[in-house]
Amino acid sequence: MSERPTVTTPQLPSAAEPETANASALIYNDRGEYLLHLRDYLPGAIWEPGMWSLLGGGREPQDATLEHTARRELAEEAGLDLADLTPFGTEYATDDAGKTVAIAIYAGRWNGDPRDLQLTEGVMLAWFAPDRLDRLRIADTTSDLVRRHAASHHPGTEPQSRLAQPDKHRTSPHGTVPNIIGVHLYLERPDGTVLLGLRHPDSAFAPSTWHVLAGHCEQENAITCLIREAREEAGLHIERQDVELVHVIHHIDKAGGRPRMGLFFGARAWSGEPELREPDKCTPWRFWDRAALPDDLVPYTRVAIAKIQNGELYSETGWPA
Repeated sequence: MSERPTVTTPQLPSAAEPETANASALIYNDRGEYLLHLRDYLPGAIWEPGMWSLLGGGREPQDATLEHTARRELAEEAGLDLADLTPFGTEYATDDAGKTVAIAIYAGRWNGDPRDLQLTEGVMLAWFAPDRLDRLRIADTTSDLVRRHAASHHPGTEPQSRLAQPDKHRTSPHGTVPNIIGVHLYLERPDGTVLLGLRHPDSAFAPSTWHVLAGHCEQENAITCLIREAREEAGLHIERQDVELVHVIHHIDKAGGRPRMGLFFGARAWSGEPELREPDKCTPWRFWDRAALPDDLVPYTRVAIAKIQNGELYSETGWPA
């Protein structure tokens, strides 16, 4: 893939199209999700290393139009051939040499499974809803582009997602405060070892610290969230009937912080071995002896694991005495 320049502003005024330009594909499905490409982590060698981006690249001599550029890049990078690509907009960008170029954005609908594609560059492809973009390492311009498209093509997607989130400006009755619900996978093998993942150094929460597989509940029940997170983050497949609640921890990270209810679920059975599905969040997965857990373990996770081993169902941490 040709090196994409750094975007400096999201819109390009009407003007003649530069002879040298880039093209990217904004691919969406009928669920209102968008296909994003996790780029290789090669600082200094590629643009946006280790970040989520659109598939695309630079125009080459054989490309008659920028649409041909977008189609060629889709075919080369992912073996993807879309029936229709529609011009959506143009971004104005500056390359490393300070030269102004245009990035043409073409939108196309596709409802396939990205795991079936033959990816030749980058780490992986995955679907994301617009309201999940703030959880990713992604350029603001790419995030804004997706949201603009969602607002015009899936008008119900973004407002509905916002309604599902608490309004930080709304005063709750009787001084109550909304609590964040987090689900956690306590995965223990027959030999007594427990699955932990080392969080990415750039993670907003607990960077370079070990933690169980976890995620926040979206518009879904807790067990559905657990099954989804296990599949998305580690490629593990867990059936609902094999899930059991093993601990609940009500905690705050610091005085005055947002209260959190952590639900820890065990799995009586599962299929698959832990694999790195979201390397921008976790590197790597490893099974640890319960008696020799790492020193750099998330504190409330250490408490929960100890309580689980003692058969205790509930605990609290971080609250003032």
